[in-house]
Amino acid sequence: MQAEWLIHNVNIATMQQGIKPYGSIVDGVLAIANGKIAWVGARSGAPAFDANHTIDGNGGWLTPGLIDCHTHLIYAGSRATEFEQRQKGVSYAEIAANGGGINNTVMATRNASISGLMEGAQQRLACLQQEGVTSVEIKSGYGLDLETELRMLRVARALSEQLPITIKTTYLGAHAVPPEFKNRAEGYINFICNKVLPAVADEQLADAVDLFCEGIGFTIEQCSKVIDCARQLGLPVKGHVEQFSYMGGAKMIASADGLSADHLEYLPANDIATLKQHNTVAVLLPAAFYYLREKQLPPIQAMRKAQLPMAVATDCNPGSAPMASLLTAMNLSCVLFGLTPEETLCGVTVNAAQALGLKKKGLLATGFDADLLLWQLDTPAELSYAINMHRPKKIWINGQHV
Repeated sequence: MQAEWLIHNVNIATMQQGIKPYGSIVDGVLAIANGKIAWVGARSGAPAFDANHTIDGNGGWLTPGLIDCHTHLIYAGSRATEFEQRQKGVSYAEIAANGGGINNTVMATRNASISGLMEGAQQRLACLQQEGVTSVEIKSGYGLDLETELRMLRVARALSEQLPITIKTTYLGAHAVPPEFKNRAEGYINFICNKVLPAVADEQLADAVDLFCEGIGFTIEQCSKVIDCARQLGLPVKGHVEQFSYMGGAKMIASADGLSADHLEYLPANDIATLKQHNTVAVLLPAAFYYLREKQLPPIQAMRKAQLPMAVATDCNPGSAPMASLLTAMNLSCVLFGLTPEETLCGVTVNAAQALGLKKKGLLATGFDADLLLWQLDTPAELSYAINMHRPKKIWINGQHV
């Protein structure tokens, strides 16, 4: 059997659900051909291979490439002074009401050059890549006007062409009301639907549309208008929902067959069935919970009982989650939210792939994209257990060794 890469003497965390934790194969073999996984299984059942490159895994572990399914990587400026304010007792909502928060970053991002936005995003993306992130979602949402939103999405598309990583782009115009629409949220929603979304769709700059349904964001009715417009343009939706209060946003997203409902601290257990029914992934963002010192936990046990897919992401952004480490997010999801290490690894592989509509990523299975990582670990639980102690020894993206 022909193969470009053959990896042997290795344990394999396929992440396929079954009896064995992590879908594990002990003493396994994996072959790569034409950018895909050509064969994976136990050494005892492996066929003979004629491989261009053979790798001895030295008894380590292969996992799927990690997927960060919720980031705000492209922005300008810093919100360190706001962090300092919060440490002195000023709430996130108070900062936003006084003109800070998202709009602080909006002003800096509007004034930034394309090269400046590109450089900052590359630095943050490099941190994720070093940890084994092979696919990442990047949102807009720090422009809130036509020009800057398009610029952010173009930068994200350019990054995907320059770097060996899969990037999915999301238009997040309904992130906050910009200064020029102060006290005119309805007018801004109309601007999004009539001007910006059609332009985004026309240039094919976004793979999905996001929104912030919250007391300091937008109402159910306003978000529904954005959802209707997105669906008319053939774009799937997702949402920042139930983060600081319950508004019914998760049910709204799920009822629109949304890819994911993100944050979910205030999600009631009764709404989980709707997410499950519509295959909407619950995306957990423990870094924001940590940075904002939140107390209300997402309903993890109820989601677990319902077998609702739970993804884990960094939420990397300058305000509520200035963290470019998916491995740290995995640890936080265990320590703060009570996930198991296996659940967190599912959360950054197979479930994160579902949250981005990536149907051929997130699993180590024949025919899937050959995005995989070789780790020198005794157990995959090490990835959630230890902070800043592990980096992949080898990385393949779409079958290419990088």
